[in-house]
Amino acid sequence: QVQLVESGGDLVQAGGSLRLSCKASGSILSINTMGWYRQAPGKQRELVASITRGGSADYVDSVKGRFTISRDNAKNTVYLQMSSLKPEDTAVYYCNANILSTLAATYAPYWGQGTQVTVSS
Repeated sequence: QVQLVESGGDLVQAGGSLRLSCKASGSILSINTMGWYRQAPGKQRELVASITRGGSADYVDSVKGRFTISRDNAKNTVYLQMSSLKPEDTAVYYCNANILSTLAATYAPYWGQGTQVTVSS
């Protein structure tokens, strides 16, 4: 079994910062791309940032220059450093990872349970 557990969500004022963490655990052989998605009320889930195992990162335009994704492969953990937060960043943030486990022959996507980020104006 594989689990992704997020932490770090909170209520913060506009202009503030937060750091989200997501740790994968279980019967893991390898982790490929990891990423952060978010879903605001009434909106579709969107990809915020992703990072390859080698460290190549990509961002949605709305967070470029404000958010930084990073990962620690030894700890099976991905981070999202969020700065200059805006009210429109308010959403549930979900961790996603493509994982090869002992339970399957190919990589499969796994999701965390989500962590709430609320930015007040």
